[in-house]
Formats: sequence, structure tokens, C-alpha cells
Amino acid sequence: MPHHAFRFHDADLRARADGALFWPEEAALIVADLHLGKAERLARRGGALLPPYGEVETLDRLAASLAATRARRVIVLGDAFDDAAAVTGLPATQRDRLAALAAGRDWLWIAGNHDAGAAFASAGLPGRAADETVLRGIALRHVAADGPDISGHFHPAVRFMGARLPAFLIGARHLILPAFGRFTGGLDATDPALATRIGRGLAVLTGARTVVLPWPLPDTRHRASARRNGARARPAPGG
Repeated sequence: MPHHAFRFHDADLRARADGALFWPEEAALIVADLHLGKAERLARRGGALLPPYGEVETLDRLAASLAATRARRVIVLGDAFDDAAAVTGLPATQRDRLAALAAGRDWLWIAGNHDAGAAFASAGLPGRAADETVLRGIALRHVAADGPDISGHFHPAVRFMGARLPAFLIGARHLILPAFGRFTGGLDATDPALATRIGRGLAVLTGARTVVLPWPLPDTRHRASARRNGARARPAPGG
């Protein structure tokens, strides 16, 4: 399916296969961890060289998600940029692209651990910045804290049918989004940092389509669920 519809603390939400979360009642598209400028930051610090098209692909996917949902509000849950220098040094083409995407929309940058809120104002980016915001009693922030909240930061990923797929993790108090950016990597959903926050809930795997699994799930049940659903998992960007 292109998305999975579910209810989280009285909010009707849609986890999209592209890794974005859509909140129809708020006409809001919510994404986490774009990490724009990661390739440039790694090259600047003498690290691994990544293909230069990652940011373009990330913005293309964001544009497609906005067109599909017709969202009037965009909330980026922190780490939109890979560091403060990536905010101020954003290429003009990408700055213009963001301005075009933000035109006519309420655009909110939530500060992350990679991109402090002050950097957004100094860079003259479209929209506004905040440490967090609250919609209908649900906090939207970078790192899960006192729930109910929607957050990012951990880049959750699930190993499924030989692939490692970015995933939404839905628990009783926390909803954690996958990283939306290209080449962002991921933290295994079984890691204690995620397991202690989610407990028992759901994992919504992303990629060509969404695959919904009870979580946590033993490997034998992964295979049985795959046979029932006829799911074909494919490697996803950033995995």
C-alpha cells in the first residue's frame, strides 16, 4: 500500500511509503532528518565521499509527497541539515527549491542536534524555527521525551526479508519517524534506545510500499507475515 492509516492519540495519521507522515486534519506533512549537506560535510572533514545527488533526490521526494498530499503545512522534525555550516552554506539552487516548496505553506523547522534553531534565522531560509510545537495535545520534537509525541532523530530501520528498511515505529506514547534524507543510515529498531521507547507496537516499513508488522516480532513470524501479505521488501534509500 502507498500508505498505512492509523490512529495515534486521537489523531488520524498516514504513514507514507516515502517516509513522510501525513496528518489530514491538519493538512500537515511531517518529515524528519533530511540531513541536507551531508555529502559536503563529510568531504569537508575528510570523510567518505558520497554521491552529490543525495540532496536533489531528497528534495524531489519531498516535492512529490507535497504534491500527492496537497499539504498546506510542513513540519521538519530536526536535523534538516547535517550541521550549522550546511545551513548557511546551502547552495543557491537548493535554497531556491526550498523557497518554492515553502511558498503558500506554513513551514516550521524544528531544531535538531545537528542544526540549532539560531542557524535557520541567520541563513534566511523560508518559514520559521522552534524547539518543538504541540498540535492537538501531541508534541512534535526532534527526540522523543514525555509523550505523547512525534519525533525523529534515531533513523529507525528494520531488517526484513534480506533487506534493511527505514521504518515508522508506533508505540503507546511515542511515534518515531524514519529518516527522510538520502544516505542517512539507520539504527536497528531492536536497539535498546528504540525498544525502551516503543515497547510493543507497530513497525511500518517504507520503500516501494508500506509493510505493517507487529513489533517486536521474532524472525519466524517475519517470514510467516511476509508469506501472508505477499510482501516484497526492497532496499530503501539511506539504509
